[in-house]
Amino acid sequence: MKPITDVRVVKTTESAFIRPFSLIFKQGGNEIKWDLIDSHNGVFVIIYNRTRNTLVCVKQFRPGVYYKSIPECDRPKEGLIDTKKYPPSLGLTVEFCAGIVDKNKALEEIAVDEVREECGYEVKVSDMQKIISCRAALSTAGSIMTFFYTEVTDQWKISEGGGLAHEGEDIEVVEYTIPQIRDIITQSEVLNGSSSFLFGLMWFLTNKIVLNN
Repeated sequence: MKPITDVRVVKTTESAFIRPFSLIFKQGGNEIKWDLIDSHNGVFVIIYNRTRNTLVCVKQFRPGVYYKSIPECDRPKEGLIDTKKYPPSLGLTVEFCAGIVDKNKALEEIAVDEVREECGYEVKVSDMQKIISCRAALSTAGSIMTFFYTEVTDQWKISEGGGLAHEGEDIEVVEYTIPQIRDIITQSEVLNGSSSFLFGLMWFLTNKIVLNN
């Protein structure tokens, strides 16, 4: 993963990924204004490597996690962030392979693309098992996240993955053994992993490991 430098806060004037707006409604005669973000739906793929008995995950820098890791008193509204005091490693997260739904393709096809681009494995649409679709960011976006499960072997590896450089992606592929997964979900804090990541780990342990042992 390439080093991260010159981190600064700027005002957003436009975005290809989100659109902030507000919804005004009346509830019980009271007028309420609710700030929202229009964002893309997404897919997550839980990838199990049968050759090594590991889960294939990704590590990447998430600016939102980094920013919220800085104490509020030190978060600038605009300008440079002191990366010596607050190193970018604070924003490194571990996640499942995932992507936004921004193409005119079936969800399974998007999931196949993400597995190839991020993790370097060639899988087929027929290899994708849909787990569940559910809402995310309920208070601000209400977008739909769809989880898939697929299995791979070392022979299906066609590249190192890492994401699409021209889209600014810089992703590190990481793998976790079953004991490591169990250790993660028993921690009292998992600040470098999302609720979707923890859900996927627990789904895998419950539906694939417990049933096979």
